[in-house]
Amino acid sequence: MSDTQQQIQQLVADNRVLLFMKGTADFPQCGFSMRVVNIVRALGVPFKTVNVLEDQEIREGVKQFSNWPTIPQLYIDGQFIGGSDIAYEMYQSGDLQKLVEGHPQTES
Repeated sequence: MSDTQQQIQQLVADNRVLLFMKGTADFPQCGFSMRVVNIVRALGVPFKTVNVLEDQEIREGVKQFSNWPTIPQLYIDGQFIGGSDIAYEMYQSGDLQKLVEGHPQTES
């Protein structure tokens, strides 16, 4: 496993809710990233973001890590959830809320 893949694995393991995105939570650089930030904020749980625009190796590496070709990418409890459309559909159906409910809301 490459250093980049190990770094991604560690980020996923260390953060209960993690979003690889373009930009930051306060300043998303694309509409899809903004959409997922808004969804996660609506869940009311702490989350960490990784700005893939700051590191080309992370940007490409996360696509290999998940076998998913696009950014943003949402992970909850170490599990890859999906991108913007999947996160939105899961939020609309209540499935995303079920993944996070019953867990203490602590900062990572």
